[in-house]
Amino acid sequence: MTVGDKMHQTLASLEGAAANLKTFALETNDQNAKQMFNDLSGQVETISNSLKGRVNYVEHQEPQYKIQQQKQQ
Repeated sequence: MTVGDKMHQTLASLEGAAANLKTFALETNDQNAKQMFNDLSGQVETISNSLKGRVNYVEHQEPQYKIQQQKQQ
């Protein structure tokens, strides 16, 4: 597994975690829990966005790490 693959896998995991936290927030009636899940989701999204920036930078610097390009070859 390449660095690019690992970064994309981590990004997908973070996006899944953020989605799960949003679902938890929607499914609870406890307002404190709802706020906590929404806050955590926002934090995970911030981390995800930071990683996306890093992925874009790495793919620009090292085109061989682009996932799309690898699938075409």
